[in-house]
Amino acid sequence: MYGWIWRHLPGNVLVRALISLGLVLGVVYLLFQYIFPWAEPMLPFNDVTVDDGGEETGP
Repeated sequence: MYGWIWRHLPGNVLVRALISLGLVLGVVYLLFQYIFPWAEPMLPFNDVTVDDGGEETGP
């Protein structure tokens, strides 16, 4: 897949590398701005409960 993208980018190696970097940064930006905030409420990371069990330990 990456080879297919690389072959279809215009320009020489330097231009292709800069375009690839821009594409990667664009994808990361879209993930952090739109996809991750949308998916966060559906993830179970904030569903934390602490059960005391009714027993106390101490001196």
